[in-house]
Amino acid sequence: MSARIAADLGFEVGILGGSVASLQVLAAPDFALITLSEFVEQAVRIGRVARLPVIADADHGYGNALNVMRTVVELERAGIAALTIEDTLLPAQFGHKSTDLISVEEAVGKIRAAIEARTDPDLAIIARTNAGVLGVDEVIQRTRAYQAAGADGICMVGIDDFEHLEAIARHLSVPLMLVTYGNPKLRDNARLAKLGVRIVVNGHAAYFAAIKATYDCLREQREVDASDLSASELSKKYTHPDEYRIWAREYMDVKE
Repeated sequence: MSARIAADLGFEVGILGGSVASLQVLAAPDFALITLSEFVEQAVRIGRVARLPVIADADHGYGNALNVMRTVVELERAGIAALTIEDTLLPAQFGHKSTDLISVEEAVGKIRAAIEARTDPDLAIIARTNAGVLGVDEVIQRTRAYQAAGADGICMVGIDDFEHLEAIARHLSVPLMLVTYGNPKLRDNARLAKLGVRIVVNGHAAYFAAIKATYDCLREQREVDASDLSASELSKKYTHPDEYRIWAREYMDVKE
């Protein structure tokens, strides 16, 4: 339904986020718990009705470079128009979702494997990295390596402002995709376009709004007093992330 609504409202592209899939399928936090088959099933359902291109947030490709190849094959068959492969170390070795990154060499191998696995050259392979946890020089090194490996685009999270973006973008020639989470310092579409940005993801506000609306509708039916919990707070409450953190400390933390 959301894909049809987005197309009707004039959006050029949609995105199936890994976090949204985890919420929808598992009612679980975004700790890389969803499997490839579960994610692909959601993509197939959306592709069956969507009339706008859909990007799949394929996380780390669900494993190593060989797993990335399987991911590309399955998502291409589902009708996905593009997918992002990130260089985050997933699943996290210890605790909740990690911001640690794999080596540039391993990430380049994943991009090359993804390109080898696709059969439709129109399927875009977008390499993603976290510019918020790296220095500018390292972001440039990584993104240029991914571009040289054949990535059709570069996706970045953690860009602070236009000065930050400009320092990186001038070293790249492929289209850019930004995950901004509504950052007010990056709300100049003309300036973004001039720097090569072609896709902006402001987060998954529509899905969180649906969670809030569901809560309020059911609360009113039961005549429960209004809650001041935000949509993100409701999501946190009902995905039980503290349970997962307890399990992570119990079974994943290194013991002396």
